[in-house]
Amino acid sequence: MDWLNYHHLLYFWTVVREGGVSKAAAKLRLSQPTISAQVKMLEASLGERLLERQGRTLALTEPGRVVYRYADEIFTAGRELQETLKGRPSGRAIQFTVGIANAVPKLIAYRLLRPAIEGPEVVQITCREDHPDRLVAQLAVHALDVVISDTPAPSHVRVKVFNHLLGESGTTFFAAGPLARRIRRRFPRSLNDTPILLPTVNTALRRALEQWFEAEDLHPPVAGEFEDSALLKAFGESGRAVFPAPTAIEREVCRHYRVAVVGRAPSVRERYYAISAERRLKHPGVLAITATARTELFSDVSSVS
Repeated sequence: MDWLNYHHLLYFWTVVREGGVSKAAAKLRLSQPTISAQVKMLEASLGERLLERQGRTLALTEPGRVVYRYADEIFTAGRELQETLKGRPSGRAIQFTVGIANAVPKLIAYRLLRPAIEGPEVVQITCREDHPDRLVAQLAVHALDVVISDTPAPSHVRVKVFNHLLGESGTTFFAAGPLARRIRRRFPRSLNDTPILLPTVNTALRRALEQWFEAEDLHPPVAGEFEDSALLKAFGESGRAVFPAPTAIEREVCRHYRVAVVGRAPSVRERYYAISAERRLKHPGVLAITATARTELFSDVSSVS
């Protein structure tokens, strides 16, 4: 019978968790050559390459992801065993770490994530907001459970991930009361004479809006551009400009920012994805997100990879 050397497994697990051999060596108070040698011995015993170098960083191979998941369960169970024997409570919350692309509207993210913490299982959620490229890269080392984005995983990021389409929404234009009443009747022609707040040019929504403007022969004066969708809406609340947001959260936008609907552009579509390191979604938090998207927030949902 083959025996697994758990010291070797611990060194490998620590390298992945800490983000490299040098950090793992500091954590375990061992030399870097010792850590590297022990990981190579684990690879030899398993007959699989677990880590590969990508530029200056180490990335998990496909077998490495499997081994890391098992190692994480093993050492987590070990910590719980110690806590139980010491009389500490062992029933801990399920950890759920989510990356949110900065272009995703915060109200969309909230609607998707809320069921994950309101379900029957106790879930502790951590949200990290960043550029999609950096978030997707973190999936490779299991620093995140899922990424919510308005675009599929970038093709130039060399990690194997899967795109799960949550759904899509048309676009609604909003403005504060007096401005909304003035421009609603002639929408969308009235946009030519109205300052507008837009997402930055590197977003999917901005590209869709510009195509629509061109098709409708609209040339609205741009009063501001924002990478953060919540900041865009906060400026829109001031009443000096019109701004777009997904129709899927129309009621929440009106209520939260005290604005009114000016008009709708159903053809300006924005898609939302759950990006994961696994083809088949298993984490209860991720399953709650997809269920909410399909039953409450969006329609016409399919899955792509």
